[in-house]
Amino acid sequence: MKDKFEFLHDNIAKTLKSGAQYADIFIQSGEGHSVHFEDGKIDEISSSTADGAGSRIIAGGKTFYAHAPGNGAETVGASFEECAASAFRQPPSLYSSEGALMEEEEAIEQPAVDFFREIDEKIKKESPHIRQSSYRYTTSHRRLLIVKPDGSVAFDRRYYCSFAAQLIVEKDGLLQTGSERRCMSLPASGFWEGFSPLETARAALRRALLMLEARPCPAGKMNVLMAGEAGGTIIHEACGHGLEADIVEKDYSVYRGRIGEQVAHESVTMLDEAAIPGLYGSYNFDDEGTLAGRTLLIENGILRGYLTDVISSQLYGLPLTGNGRRESYRCIPVPRMSNTYLLPGNDDMDTMLARADKGLYVRKMGGGEVDPTSGDFVFYVTEGYLIEKGKISSPVRGAILTGNGPEALRRISALGNNLIMDPGICGKSGQGVPVTDGQPSMLIEGLTVGGSEA
Repeated sequence: MKDKFEFLHDNIAKTLKSGAQYADIFIQSGEGHSVHFEDGKIDEISSSTADGAGSRIIAGGKTFYAHAPGNGAETVGASFEECAASAFRQPPSLYSSEGALMEEEEAIEQPAVDFFREIDEKIKKESPHIRQSSYRYTTSHRRLLIVKPDGSVAFDRRYYCSFAAQLIVEKDGLLQTGSERRCMSLPASGFWEGFSPLETARAALRRALLMLEARPCPAGKMNVLMAGEAGGTIIHEACGHGLEADIVEKDYSVYRGRIGEQVAHESVTMLDEAAIPGLYGSYNFDDEGTLAGRTLLIENGILRGYLTDVISSQLYGLPLTGNGRRESYRCIPVPRMSNTYLLPGNDDMDTMLARADKGLYVRKMGGGEVDPTSGDFVFYVTEGYLIEKGKISSPVRGAILTGNGPEALRRISALGNNLIMDPGICGKSGQGVPVTDGQPSMLIEGLTVGGSEA
């Protein structure tokens, strides 16, 4: 492998001698398929390839980047030459080469589509209230090569599969939507093993029908008990982004300069771990060729670290954590979460309900907004119930959680003995990457709830 990439190593070395502080080359080969089924018929079938290379040079405190489709030696060399021409008035004399840098592999199979119709027919027999149904399945395979300035080459192979179901129901003019998904970093054979797409659709239908019968949520300060399956929205959005080094330093995150300080309840330990097999946010090497690791962010409420890529690590003197991620060869890597989660505690659900006494039980979270500088957030609840006298009672709709991420972490008074991992796509800097967020059941005292009764 060394001989094949020797001309690229020579080009990087010449650029560094010309005054660059850092240089690397990212090479990608990828393909994917997607099927969308809606209202009894196939709405869309698409296939795509994503072969290309991106070259990066950091010189004079500025980042220069050039990318091009294709991953042959001539194309990759040309993209690096273009990048060098941007970084220096007189670009260094660069070596070129020909031939394939990534060997062709057997293409992943296009997904079968017959099962969509079978699922849809079965699910529509379960309720007369269904007005719209849609399902989407995607599968993709990506191979990555990163040519590093130290003369080494890192290689990673990643598979992604996802299945999502969405049902819209109607009763007496009221419409409600329920959705459910499964996303894993696995090839199709492993993704479907032991997995029932029909049960996923049923979970979406159950949630939609439940909200038809729900009453408007009251508003005010409440004890909020979040189930593990609620999804790690608070962990990811209100806390995780504020621990990414570029946000810490450039956007003055609320966590800036607080290493060693108490930032959460003493029961809270938060980690980011990229090398967990099968999880949606997993990888062996990040998109800069750094070996994936396990980063301790908060330990027993004490802030211990941030998530870094190569540049933030060098600029701010922070440990390199292997969190440099990018959507594709067209993008510059930035610090990003991978699989971020809280360690479980020792409390069971009955104990936590009794402690909450009265408040809101959140079974599933939806989307929302957060300001990573301050940590202020607004999140929507897609499945919630009132807690009355320490018991789960009637379902409610229209609940909105508002607050501050660090403050919410300090208000956690109990953590359950379970841990549920929830996948998704994280957006930042105009890029989307797969992630997983995990949390146990947790009780947050005195959280502000905005409700449709307000």
